[in-house]
Amino acid sequence: MRRATVFAAAFTLTLSAAGVGAAQAAPVHHGHVQRVCSAAPAGYAACNAWIDTDHVTAAVAATPSGLGPADLLSAYNLGSLAGSAGTGRTIAIVDAGDDPTAFADVNVYRAQYGIPKLASCTPSSVDASATPCFAKADQNGGTSYPRKDGGWAQEISLDLDMASAICPKCNVLLVEASTASMANLGTAVNTAVRLGAEVVSNSYGGGEYSGETTDEGKYFNHPGVAVTVSSGDSGYGVEFPAASRYVTAVGGTSLKKASNTRGWSETAWSGAGSGCSAYVAKPSWQTDGGCGRRAVADVSAVADPATGVAVYDSTAYQGRSGWMVFGGTSVAAPVVGGVYALGGVTGVTGANTVYSHTSSLYDVSGGSNGSCGGSYLCTAVTGYDGPTGLGTPNGAAAF
Repeated sequence: MRRATVFAAAFTLTLSAAGVGAAQAAPVHHGHVQRVCSAAPAGYAACNAWIDTDHVTAAVAATPSGLGPADLLSAYNLGSLAGSAGTGRTIAIVDAGDDPTAFADVNVYRAQYGIPKLASCTPSSVDASATPCFAKADQNGGTSYPRKDGGWAQEISLDLDMASAICPKCNVLLVEASTASMANLGTAVNTAVRLGAEVVSNSYGGGEYSGETTDEGKYFNHPGVAVTVSSGDSGYGVEFPAASRYVTAVGGTSLKKASNTRGWSETAWSGAGSGCSAYVAKPSWQTDGGCGRRAVADVSAVADPATGVAVYDSTAYQGRSGWMVFGGTSVAAPVVGGVYALGGVTGVTGANTVYSHTSSLYDVSGGSNGSCGGSYLCTAVTGYDGPTGLGTPNGAAAF
């Protein structure tokens, strides 16, 4: 049986002391949002999600605000694939801290939108299951789960729900790191690959550092595995591990319904990270001429909290639980990870396949995420640009 695993890890490695303030700033043009996780010291991570505090409903049976699975599948031309692809493949979610209600919560989300519930399975059997199932493991593959963390629990629910929305027939594996250190998160990624991962989606990042070229080889170099990483939520500027040569860096857009042939329109989200790496060499498959090293991002998906997605989480955090609306590139990374699972993950090395299948992406132009002299590294233009990469999924042929 073919194995395809998506790791939706939704963390943000903390920025260096000089960058912490930027990491905590609210995205531009939307004041009623709040970052889910606080900034963390160097070498640790903070989850990369934003909650729209105007839309929180505790009732399970309530009609959720925010974009649902049908919206996402329509926007990215995935409806027919989601109904037929993914059986026997596994989408894994990597996060820090324990979410004790993760299994129950993802099934509430699935029931709300008419997606069959996930059965329960073990980490060792999840990738062999022909019936969609859910398994949970600690960072070493066992059952010594970390301490509960309400903020990370919201992040976990966001990731699980996006995996379910894009690939409803896939199995789901949640791997929880003991702490939000890069070493523990990286260990969780390696464990997830060992358990059968073919796709690893990580929604965390932090300020670049000279040792990242060593760490990318230690944690993210998995030939044949599609590794997606959120580009960051602080606007123009590069984060690691999005800067790694071994990953698909996922930027963010604002996604709105429109009266055009597609039925949707997208522009760059002001909070999406982008830019030119300070340390990582340019991959052979990346060809933009304005950055001599690795450029971020490669592709993108919805991330603006103002056009955010519906998520269900019952582990209360800061007095909030139930149906909520989330944004951040934490949304975009598992969405793109799910598309990789639908596409089959064939011949993937970093983001090479998307660069050779640009006709299977929606080009995004318009919008900016900061000041870079007006160049494509911070401004969405026709063709490749930093905030949105080559564009957003138009089916799964590029993945």
